Amino acid sequence: MARVKKIKIRSKKAAPRKMAIAKRRPALKKLSGIKIKNDFPGQAQLAVLSAKYSPAQVAQVKRPEVRELPRKYDRDRIVLQVRDPWWLHSYWGLKDSTIERLKSELKDDFYRAQRVLRVYDVSQINFNGHNAHRFFDLYVNEHSDSWYIDTGAPGRSWCVDLGFMLPGGRFLTIIRSNTVTTPIEGPSWITDEEWMIPEDMFSRLYGMGFGFGRSSPVGKDWRKKALFSGILSSPGITSMASPVKKPKAKKFWLTVNTELIVYGATEPDALVTVQGKEIKLRPDGTFTLRFALPDGKQVIPVKATSNDGTDTRAITPVVNKETK
Repeated sequence: MARVKKIKIRSKKAAPRKMAIAKRRPALKKLSGIKIKNDFPGQAQLAVLSAKYSPAQVAQVKRPEVRELPRKYDRDRIVLQVRDPWWLHSYWGLKDSTIERLKSELKDDFYRAQRVLRVYDVSQINFNGHNAHRFFDLYVNEHSDSWYIDTGAPGRSWCVDLGFMLPGGRFLTIIRSNTVTTPIEGPSWITDEEWMIPEDMFSRLYGMGFGFGRSSPVGKDWRKKALFSGILSSPGITSMASPVKKPKAKKFWLTVNTELIVYGATEPDALVTVQGKEIKLRPDGTFTLRFALPDGKQVIPVKATSNDGTDTRAITPVVNKETK
């Protein structure tokens, strides 16, 4: 039997592809850094992807420059803002030149002075630095640049000075804040004016509601007469009478009323009475009361007793009003 020799036949079409890959092999090695041993479908694409994410390629990517916000800005500024009806928040910054100037002017007193936030109640006044209703001081350390302030009185306007309390007790203002107003703790006592609907519009709307409609043959005058003369009055309809009232003609007039606001604070668990009546304190121990203020003398005794009954404090505001 004759022995058959196997002959391997190569495709002529594969030769050009083989030569192309061989020519590209050095470039692929340079890009990817991998060693190509065997040719298989997709090996060239793998080499390109490897080169795409190689460390050398990543190092060439320009990353955005990251800058940190400055700790402070080179200007003197203090800002006051409202957190809620009882609390304010303030933040500030001083220039280095301002600090150096104060050191030069105050000399040794600069190092013995204490930094203070002086909080002014400036409700309903044009504040000039000396006419505040009242004020209180908060001592802050020299490294602080913000502070939360418990006013204890909602519905008031406030302004804050950052300054030094000098050894002799004199307060030196460095910078002054803006003025803010805290909201009240409950619904506003200010009511809107009544909304009025013209009678012709009212009759048309209610007439459409009763089925008369715009094109009703009954006529506008009859609908209006029916609505306002009581023809449609029946259980459930009488309450739907027109709320429109023609304003009465008034001559020029003026009226002035006054009211008194009493507010304060004590320990949250204390018992507080105003004019002999117990009142409810807020969780932080503050309270606010509003009184009518007629002409004459008003005596409003306020008494607070500690929770254990051992301590008692009493303050009695006396207000005299005279209207001219």
